[in-house]
Amino acid sequence: MGGESSMGALVPSLYSEATTSKMPPPTEELDKDILCPICMQIIKDAFLTSCGHSFCYMCITTHLRNKNDCPCCSHYLTSNRIFPNFLLNKILERNYAGQAAKNASPYEHLRQALQQGCEVSVKELDSLLTLLAEKKRKMEQEEAERNMRILLEFLCCLRKQKLDELNEIQTDLQYIKEDINAVERQRIEICRAKDRCSLKLRMFADDPNSQFVTQSGPIASKKKWVHAQFNDLQDCYLQKRRNWARQAYKEEERDTDIMNREGYNPGLEDFKSVLTNFTRYSRLRAVAELRHGDLFHSANIVSSIEFDRDDELFATAGVSRRIKIFEFSSVMNEPADAHCPVVEMSTRSKLSCLSWNKYTKNHIASSDYEGIVTVWDVTTRQSIMEYEEHEKRAWSVDFSRTEPSMLVSGSDDCKVKIWSTKQEASVLNIDMKANICSVKYNPGSSIHVAVGSADHQIHYYDLRNISQPLYVFSGHRKAVSYVKFLSSNELASASTDSTLRLWDVKDNLALRTFRGHTNEKNFVGLTVNSEYIACGSETNEVFVYHKAISKPAARHKFSTDLENGGDDAGSYFISAVCWKSDSPTTLTANSQGTIKVLVLAE
Repeated sequence: MGGESSMGALVPSLYSEATTSKMPPPTEELDKDILCPICMQIIKDAFLTSCGHSFCYMCITTHLRNKNDCPCCSHYLTSNRIFPNFLLNKILERNYAGQAAKNASPYEHLRQALQQGCEVSVKELDSLLTLLAEKKRKMEQEEAERNMRILLEFLCCLRKQKLDELNEIQTDLQYIKEDINAVERQRIEICRAKDRCSLKLRMFADDPNSQFVTQSGPIASKKKWVHAQFNDLQDCYLQKRRNWARQAYKEEERDTDIMNREGYNPGLEDFKSVLTNFTRYSRLRAVAELRHGDLFHSANIVSSIEFDRDDELFATAGVSRRIKIFEFSSVMNEPADAHCPVVEMSTRSKLSCLSWNKYTKNHIASSDYEGIVTVWDVTTRQSIMEYEEHEKRAWSVDFSRTEPSMLVSGSDDCKVKIWSTKQEASVLNIDMKANICSVKYNPGSSIHVAVGSADHQIHYYDLRNISQPLYVFSGHRKAVSYVKFLSSNELASASTDSTLRLWDVKDNLALRTFRGHTNEKNFVGLTVNSEYIACGSETNEVFVYHKAISKPAARHKFSTDLENGGDDAGSYFISAVCWKSDSPTTLTANSQGTIKVLVLAE
């Protein structure tokens, strides 16, 4: 998964029904005597056979190269027994001339008449010229009128568009005016409360003249951060304010009660929460580091890294064919060179993905390059189930949160399989047209599964009806390498087109596109929590996005260990990422086998 390109994903072929050429029905019955019996078209360059049949010259000579008989009567015939049919050719020439005259325009008739010396008086010519001038003038006026009608229609559409934009701007300005007043009122109340607290603190202080000075540094830094992302924040504010306005129109009484009770608009409160979270962090800080490699395995790429149910343990897997389990607290508290896994399990093949069971703490599932899906017991270090139905490399596996005995997997064999830990055979099989890169259960449902495919799309299935997807989300330009749920309604996807996308699986909507990282060929990892999305980059960096803002909120670049990793520093990339629940802490691994604990910081 990690070190290879995006698995040579093939876009499914689009099939269309074969088109068949159809002969248009003849507009009039043609004399069969002037049709060539071979091509069934009007004879061109007629030749007569010794047996009395006429053909196109090219048709009969082509026929006689292969056979020595007449196509009509089968009499013996050779090329030296065919002769030009002068009479038929004259008839055909007259026929062509008649057809040309019949189809000629009035201009052609007039031109031919004048060229042939037709006698016309000066008076008749003057009358004809006057008629032509009037016809020309009428046609010019009609053309001018059509052009003016098109121009008028364009201007009316433009006026309507600009009026709609003006109305929208005026409405937005009204929202902003209301929110400024609401924020000013709240700020005054907060300042008064702060002054009362400051007065009480000074009364208890040893020095009654001491002053409490507010640091302006963090405020200035946050203001700078806001201005740097102003356009995205503006779009977020207006979107939330307009959405609430539409909702308020439908539920006017309830929303009026909210305004009276709270004193501010819920849309503003929603945006304030986004702004607070977005400005809280501006960078990623490394707080711990460990090396995943060992003396006996030179391949260090970590393809998957996952926290367990309680965030006490985390597991890593990759091309070294080993699943390693670490204690998170030990990694945080012990020196970098003292980190050893508490559990280590060997596998036959390279591993592509891990998934902890969120109900049974000691169970973890893996998928590998041979297509085998395995469920492990971490306590006994033994596999308890092995599923071998996939015919090619399996890229992804995921346990259901709501039905912990169920898990889903996806493979290069273009199949999605549903498994149960209570039986050896698959429970359900979904055949698709392209390689499967990622699968994920909806965290709030055991019957809904998202599938990221090499056909550039996300297929969202209701497992009660797998004949067709419930929704198909389109927008990525290359293979969809990961799908992850932020909530039961929000789905994030990653693609080798260097974008992330956010979707609403409830209302079948595209919400946002995130850009900033680089991902064109490798699996670089994707992880989400309720507010943030993190992914890797082929620039050996980790990128973090807030779900409401399309530009990165923070990033961190891994340093390159040239002594242990070779001299091609530009080839290193992030290969796996994982949030620690809803905390600001994330685990990140790169293709050198370096694992870092990163924390969002101001």
